[in-house]
Amino acid sequence: MRDEPSSAGTVGKALEVLDQVATFGRPVRFGELLVASRFPKATLYRFVQTLTSEGMLTFDADRQTYALGVRLMRLAHAAWETASLAPVARHHIEALSSRVGETVHLAQLDNASVLYIDKVNAQEPLAMYSQAGKVGPANCTGVGKVMLAHLPPDQLSRVMSQQSFHRFTPDTLISEEALRDELLAIQRRGYGFDRQEHEPGIICVAMPILTDQGRLLGALSVTSSTARTSLKALEKHVPQMTATVRAISEEVVQWRAPDTIKL
Repeated sequence: MRDEPSSAGTVGKALEVLDQVATFGRPVRFGELLVASRFPKATLYRFVQTLTSEGMLTFDADRQTYALGVRLMRLAHAAWETASLAPVARHHIEALSSRVGETVHLAQLDNASVLYIDKVNAQEPLAMYSQAGKVGPANCTGVGKVMLAHLPPDQLSRVMSQQSFHRFTPDTLISEEALRDELLAIQRRGYGFDRQEHEPGIICVAMPILTDQGRLLGALSVTSSTARTSLKALEKHVPQMTATVRAISEEVVQWRAPDTIKL
């Protein structure tokens, strides 16, 4: 008789199934999940049924599809309210976007990737990949690079080993050596750029959000397109960005209570 999986193992596998459903970005049939899953059919079916009964997934009987459930959405909203920078930073990035007339992104690291947690569009929005809730690569986005530049060495090495260094555009940095050189430049400068490294035509200036002790909280960027402006023009917004990240950092520390933050 086979041993039952540990509770930690079971939870991890269930979360993997949720991740798979989310990756499709639409309601998905069981057969589609099965093709993408590493689990045997019976195991996957058991996880899907359990997640559905617990409200983490919903099942549309007419279309025979599964989607993320209301309970999961409720938990995600609670996490957004209590664990991310978004509620604290929202009015600051709205004000920054209004002043500079460009799109402002707010992001945090999610393991080795960038999680966009908020976005304020310019008055004339651009079509681009980044949206709140989406995950992007760290090595070729402005927010990703400035956060990597402020990780402790051991953590940076671990995150570096998880980068795919996929070439999205001709300007993507595709080696660890090139990326590390870029991170050193960011550390010296205090901010970084996206030089059309993730999406053609999309550029940004990005800046980390740090505590006074240098602990990384997240990052923000002012983003536009080469059709509308230039990196040199975006760089003129650095003083306003500096004031914004400082204000966000101060408010986050007050919100979380300084004596509870482990530095």
